[in-house]
Amino acid sequence: MNGVEKAGNRATAQQQTNPDKEKKLRKACADFEALLTCNLLKTMRRTIPAGGAMPRSSSRDSYETMLDQSIADAVARKSQGIGLQKVLYDQISKKYRNNDSSSPGNTSINKVETPVDEK
Repeated sequence: MNGVEKAGNRATAQQQTNPDKEKKLRKACADFEALLTCNLLKTMRRTIPAGGAMPRSSSRDSYETMLDQSIADAVARKSQGIGLQKVLYDQISKKYRNNDSSSPGNTSINKVETPVDEK
């Protein structure tokens, strides 16, 4: 098998796994947006003054936590959510497309590069 055939087979294999990687990346971006939205709701809820019709209790806190998670998941699963997942997906996929074109086979979405701290 010559080099051209090997490169062609590698490109075909990458094309077959790209939809799976793309789906996983989209889900990861949506999950991150849901996590951020949940934390945002939780932080906003802390700004509400104490008192009101229902006193604070552990049951109420548990309910509010579940409510925040449910709202955050629903928002993230709707179309583009609050927009963060689209921005994340565009940036991450663009980075890996650029890396894949410059050095085929060496970079994948599964690898995460960590920055090196300079001293």
